[in-house]
Amino acid sequence: MKKKIAIIGAGFSGISAAAYAAKEGNEVHVYEKHNQPGGRARQFTTDNGYTFDMGPSWYWMPDIIDQFFQDFGGHATDFFDLVSLNPQFDMIFEDGSVAVPESYEELKELFEGLEPGAGKRLDAFMKSAQFKYEVGMQQFVNKPCYSWWEFVSPKIASSALKLDLLTNFRSYVGKYFSHPKLRALMEFPVIFLGASPKDIPALYSLMNYGGYGLGTWYPMGGFYQLVLAMKKVAEQQGATFHFNQNVEKINAEKRKITSLLIDGKLHEFDAVIASSDYHHTETLLPKAYRNYTEKYWEDRTFAPSSLIFYLGVNERIPNLKHHTLFFENDLDDHIESIYGEKKWPDKPLFYVCCPSQTDPNVAPENGENLFLLMPLATGISDDESTREKYLLEMISRIEKITGSKNLIDKIVYKKSYCVSDFKNDYNAYGGNAYGLANTLSQTAVLKPKINNKKIKNLFYSGQLTVPGPGVPPSIISGKIVALEVNNLKLKHYEKTI
Repeated sequence: MKKKIAIIGAGFSGISAAAYAAKEGNEVHVYEKHNQPGGRARQFTTDNGYTFDMGPSWYWMPDIIDQFFQDFGGHATDFFDLVSLNPQFDMIFEDGSVAVPESYEELKELFEGLEPGAGKRLDAFMKSAQFKYEVGMQQFVNKPCYSWWEFVSPKIASSALKLDLLTNFRSYVGKYFSHPKLRALMEFPVIFLGASPKDIPALYSLMNYGGYGLGTWYPMGGFYQLVLAMKKVAEQQGATFHFNQNVEKINAEKRKITSLLIDGKLHEFDAVIASSDYHHTETLLPKAYRNYTEKYWEDRTFAPSSLIFYLGVNERIPNLKHHTLFFENDLDDHIESIYGEKKWPDKPLFYVCCPSQTDPNVAPENGENLFLLMPLATGISDDESTREKYLLEMISRIEKITGSKNLIDKIVYKKSYCVSDFKNDYNAYGGNAYGLANTLSQTAVLKPKINNKKIKNLFYSGQLTVPGPGVPPSIISGKIVALEVNNLKLKHYEKTI
């Protein structure tokens, strides 16, 4: 039976869900409160010629992203040019820097040069990481995670020990490498999962393969090209997008959604997929129909928020790569400020993306496009003077590495984005930037459920549910939920009411 389906939010999971739901012939409507799709991956252009991606900038796991397009008979490269970055990124330490090469053989040489024998151990590490990637990204992440029984299969059972679910990532890396720079290089990818390496299961060494093994890429025109391509696919399937449309209330009776209140008007649907913030979505429901209490959300471990600056600079900056990680200070001290003391860091780490090093169209000629990001605790105050203080520190450290002078005077466009902005723009719980941390106690079945347990026709997608944070998992999340809604038998549910 074909259904009329509403999707709340046009982030990656919402667009993905729209495409897969519409593919089955359903009437699909996506409601987005902003004036464009993308959610955290929106893009904006300034009057003086700078184009900024607002969120994601690391194009990793290209095969998983491409699988979305393959499901609809195409490839990502049908829609945009994908460039492999070399080096993949620079990591800046107190006593020098390390450039991660595009070539795996050169990466082995780099490891061997820093620690004798580390080249061979990298082979062993990456072989195991590839196995986890293939099992994890093909077997684990596509489950709706209603029950642990979903994971009872010969392949998963035979792989259980090799997946290292009960070993923490830091200890796991330490079995292979002792040099602090190599350990930092190998621990860095799991920071995307929103927790300290000592709290992340070693299973997630799959991230190392998804990044270093499969390469770091850039879609020309910016990450937003992926948003536009996915939206086009969804529209080709028949989905309709409605922008500047805010869902204000979800009305439900007798275990079924009856309507959505959207900008003061009631709209009826057979099913609803909430790609919006999970906690916020639940506040739109009567309390009796919510999956989780406020106490539940207070007890979750959230991925960090971020301080972001979008900067347009009117000169080229030498010695700066597309991606640069500033790790001169101690990672654990910064993590403690996020998860322990919940304060602004004393000695921060931060990340710089300079896409104009690769793409001449995101900045004027002889100009530079800078995206600065510093991870932060959720829920903290983020007044303008504090933001500016950290901007000056980050600029100073960029100058030290690049040899540039007086960069602060050469900024011709500046916009900051922080905790309160994540709350205001995305209704993000605590102002988080990446969803729930992928700790062992918040993995798979232990994540918030994709189905509302009290309403038969309400489902949730995105980074607060399975599979978890990140662009590829969010795309998969939309697919998982759409398949569940496609299989929803309305007459059966009507009989149970």
